[in-house]
Amino acid sequence: MTLDYGAKIFRIFIPFKALNKDLRLIFACNLIGSFGDGLYAYTLPNYITVNLGANSVELGILYAVMSLVAALTLFIAGMLADKYDRKKIMIAGWLAWLPAPIIFSTAKNWVQALPGMVLWGFWLGGPTSTAYIVTSADKDRLSVTFMAISSAWSFGYIFSPAIGGYLAKNVGYNVVFHSAAVLYALAALILAFISSQRAKPNNAENFVEERLSFRSIIKSRRILVFSAFFASIMFAMMLFRPFVPSFLAEKYYYQESEIGLFGSISFFGSAVLGIMLGKVGDKWRKAYALAASLILCSFSLMLLLLFGNFYILAFALFLTGGSYMIWSLMSAIIGPSAPESSRARWVAIPQTISMFISVLAPYIGGFLYAVSPYFPFIIATAVSLLLAAVTLWLLKE
Repeated sequence: MTLDYGAKIFRIFIPFKALNKDLRLIFACNLIGSFGDGLYAYTLPNYITVNLGANSVELGILYAVMSLVAALTLFIAGMLADKYDRKKIMIAGWLAWLPAPIIFSTAKNWVQALPGMVLWGFWLGGPTSTAYIVTSADKDRLSVTFMAISSAWSFGYIFSPAIGGYLAKNVGYNVVFHSAAVLYALAALILAFISSQRAKPNNAENFVEERLSFRSIIKSRRILVFSAFFASIMFAMMLFRPFVPSFLAEKYYYQESEIGLFGSISFFGSAVLGIMLGKVGDKWRKAYALAASLILCSFSLMLLLLFGNFYILAFALFLTGGSYMIWSLMSAIIGPSAPESSRARWVAIPQTISMFISVLAPYIGGFLYAVSPYFPFIIATAVSLLLAAVTLWLLKE
């Protein structure tokens, strides 16, 4: 009875009926890979600060480098995914991540961690998986499909930060980093069983039209507005996100295991809220879901700044989890408008611009944090509320 009840609850949160075989395998891949990633991702800023001797500015530099590499690889991935088998590009994305935690485990200072951050920034799966999902999914359930697959990341992160924090405290970070590398390899192996997918035009005449559409996309006012808007959102998110663990440790004196638990709560929130926001996007409009995510993020940061109580912080970080789904909402909004033969490159443009603009965010956040640990969170709170209002205004227009 207990197993049946648990299975029913899981089916409520994960609408598997919206996923075909290939998408379920991608879900499984993300679940296992994110579990490995979550073992160290949430506590990595604290590890770099405490174990590798980085200050807040140097920490910001590392995350800025990672974002810069991500920006460069996103468009390259889009070009490759429209020319070659998208399945192989996604597998390559996981294999590129595999050495990163090994490098972190052997680093003696923050500079030696730099190659790991570079590899960790290889986001080959961004536009590639977006194009694959849009092509493969039920178009009437696109938002909830994106949120369901993205929720795999969140479910993978629910327990892994707490486990990673516990392992780091009791047996050391080396075990954490090596376990993450093994799970990255397993995620790549799972993708070997999905169907191959190549970009194909509907017909020769349509192919010429789509190629022209891609060449003219840079001049499109609509895509430029979307790109600038989502870049602003990503900037606000990356301004504060790398500094949450350090803030919890320095201002409220929480340890690695407790910080890891907060990370688990945050990603549980992203899984639950992500599915809810996806259903809102499909039933009404995606802009409502986006605005709600930004409002929840702003409110959660207010709680984070005002209260050090464990339970209030747990609730705040649960709400913060909704902001992790903004990238998926962006994909669900932009992806369907792209022509199939150029879909990955089309999606890669706003993703690349967003990532380039947000490259400076961790660096600026580091300087702000050095002046006052409260500044990055205060600014992100105000900007999130402003962007929520802009979202609703754009919807009205």
